[in-house]
Amino acid sequence: MKGIGPRLREERERLALTQRRFGEIGGVEPNAQGKYESGERTPRVDYLAAVVACGVDARYVLSGVRTPPPITNLSEDETRLLGTFRSLSASDQAALWYLAERLLGDAS
Repeated sequence: MKGIGPRLREERERLALTQRRFGEIGGVEPNAQGKYESGERTPRVDYLAAVVACGVDARYVLSGVRTPPPITNLSEDETRLLGTFRSLSASDQAALWYLAERLLGDAS
């Protein structure tokens, strides 16, 4: 499993930044940036806050799970449906998933 360091590097590369520039954004020297990426040192919270402000996915860096993109352009009905679904218990959500999958299966 990858740790914080390799995920920081992935995010830096995704943003097309050099170690020097990324370190500047985070307020650290390039050698500190290299040590963060190698896992030799752990970044401080103020560093993480600074790089997150430039577009780093904090959830991914800390947990390895990407933040899903926001859902946009939902109609009023879709927004209401999603809100209602989220307020249901887990078992009721599972029942609706089952129903939706059955309806899609019948439509094929």
